[in-house]
Amino acid sequence: MNARTITESLNTPVMGEFEVVVLGGGPSGIAAAAAAARSGRSTILVERYGFLGGSGTAACISDFCGLHANVHGEHRQVVHGIADEIQERLQRLGGLKDPHLSLRSMIKAQVYDLSAYKIVLDQLMQQSGVKLLFHAFGVGVHMDSANRIDALFIESKSGRAAIRGKMFIDCSGDADIAAWSGAPYEYGDGRGNSLYPSMKFRINNVDPERAKDGRNLLPKLMEEAEARGRKFPRKGALMRPQINHIEWVANATLVKNPDGTAVDGTNVEQMSYGEVEGRRQCWDVFEFIKSVTPGFENAYIVDIAAQLGIRQTRRILGEYMLTEEDILGCADFEDSIGVNGWPVEAHTATGVTIKFANVPHSRGFNQMPYRMMLPEKIDNLLVAGRCASMTYDGQSSARVSGPCLVMGQAAGTAAALAIKEGIGARAISIPALQARLEANGAFLGRKW
Repeated sequence: MNARTITESLNTPVMGEFEVVVLGGGPSGIAAAAAAARSGRSTILVERYGFLGGSGTAACISDFCGLHANVHGEHRQVVHGIADEIQERLQRLGGLKDPHLSLRSMIKAQVYDLSAYKIVLDQLMQQSGVKLLFHAFGVGVHMDSANRIDALFIESKSGRAAIRGKMFIDCSGDADIAAWSGAPYEYGDGRGNSLYPSMKFRINNVDPERAKDGRNLLPKLMEEAEARGRKFPRKGALMRPQINHIEWVANATLVKNPDGTAVDGTNVEQMSYGEVEGRRQCWDVFEFIKSVTPGFENAYIVDIAAQLGIRQTRRILGEYMLTEEDILGCADFEDSIGVNGWPVEAHTATGVTIKFANVPHSRGFNQMPYRMMLPEKIDNLLVAGRCASMTYDGQSSARVSGPCLVMGQAAGTAAALAIKEGIGARAISIPALQARLEANGAFLGRKW
């Protein structure tokens, strides 16, 4: 017996068989599951938390980024389809604000209420016919052959189980299924660097009128404090009012390992360190905000995110890798599945670098190719969300909720088409996929 390993012999029970198995309940996972189920395919969505939304709920993101683009100086919504339905449902619950200007006032984002978003996503899945499996971790796969997945292994309070499927959609954020099945991937920039995570927190009992001026004053106050020797995890603090204007969300942290590298979202020891460090930073920055910022004198932290906001880990090496040049050049693709208008937003050790396409002189959005969701080697797997096939810089744009919804809806639709034809994901008809997406409200960027 090796002292560093334990040999196990397992007979794993099969808890169910589905046509489409989706891992991860973030924007890409919810759109993928809804699209597949609405196409008449039995679909299960496996999620580790007891609610959906991914980082949008668990990491307190609380706003949609990438639904809009700066089109020749005009702010227009460019992500549609399932995204529209989510917005409509949120509006009916009073859980969605009008779009606001963000990132140097050059693009729009949209605040939503976290609790309303959870409820809307529950309803969307139930009414689409999706089987939800909460509190379950994907932990591995069983292969039929070198290029075909037979089952996803999960672990939960009920023990270990397998879920068999015909098509699998990896929306884990970390390319978990892809990595377990042997599909090639890369981590970060390939040289050990990755985007840095943040820990967000919610502030209550804010004086909304005075806080408007306080928010604008805060960067100057932080600079002055730094000149006196005060240390902050990042330059500036991004704070924005929520649906109820006495509640604000703050993005004011940047979580590093003790050696200065970005916390690895696939490393349990680094994540454990990062969660503690993130909460420490939240409290430290909040104490400063409260002590110097008008409108926040009587405020308190009502919630710290349930997890670090991980921006980047593994990304598959697919049939095409979306690049920074594609983002900034507003690229077109024959196999477009939708569009992305968010700029390159890289969170590095030295701060946040933002690069826009040439707005207002450009169209302001790029098409996204179907090929970016096709991993090498595996025939019955699609990968959607921040772990799709993108370069380090390209992913700094297309990792946000808008393009993730685009990829998810396309992945679920493509999986249904592949099952109907009895073929692999890369063999489906692109015109048929595009026609189905447009019929369901998606904007592919082919007509403006």
